[in-house]
Amino acid sequence: MISTFADQKRKTIETAEFTEDGRYKRKVRSFVLRTGRLSEFQKTMMNTHWGELGLDYQNTPFDFARVYGNANPVILEIGFGMGQSLVDMAYANPDKNYLGIEVHTPGVGACIAYAVEKGIKNLRVICHDATEILRDSIADNTLGGLQLFFPDPWHKAKHHKRRIVQPHFVENVVKKLKDNGFIHMATDWGNYAEQMLEVLSANPHLTNTSENADYIPRPDFRPLTKFEARGHRLGHGVWDLFFTKKSV
Repeated sequence: MISTFADQKRKTIETAEFTEDGRYKRKVRSFVLRTGRLSEFQKTMMNTHWGELGLDYQNTPFDFARVYGNANPVILEIGFGMGQSLVDMAYANPDKNYLGIEVHTPGVGACIAYAVEKGIKNLRVICHDATEILRDSIADNTLGGLQLFFPDPWHKAKHHKRRIVQPHFVENVVKKLKDNGFIHMATDWGNYAEQMLEVLSANPHLTNTSENADYIPRPDFRPLTKFEARGHRLGHGVWDLFFTKKSV
């Protein structure tokens, strides 16, 4: 069986890590590798269009002006799922550049397929650990904003340390934001919303845009996902948080 680019990308994401003496190195990750089945269509989309829509991890910062061919603001979204809302936002905002990170390869394939269908030019996707991308591949003071919508809530108390929204994560994101850049988060898990609010509010470089210093109504520019619409029908709550970086 021929191993294609998409197959290799999938294999890379799933590869176990070991110490120099051969012991398995367990990382506390903020995601679970729910790989699912990478369909032939998704695989073909990744193989065919990665050169125009994909970015690979690198240990030096991306040159966004070269990547996108313009100086428009770059909005980073971590964990875009199947990518529909991300592509819709890119389509609706041609004056912004979007960069999506997702480790779920079927989602990456589906996102690329939808972007091709919509003729999107202002979007790039990455299939890699977001923490490493933030650390190595994105320079300080270069992002216009960060989007984090419905991250894994890790609802058991003993697993809360796996939640991506922790003080050190927010500190790292703030470093990457330009002055007045934003952090927009949304969750349908009340306990996680409280944690997000606490962590974001504690960062001295951020300002909460909520009139009540808590949550904002869902803004029109954040597309309503099928997942979210289903939650509304079932009576689930959704909390949006929108903070901006203070000017120095």
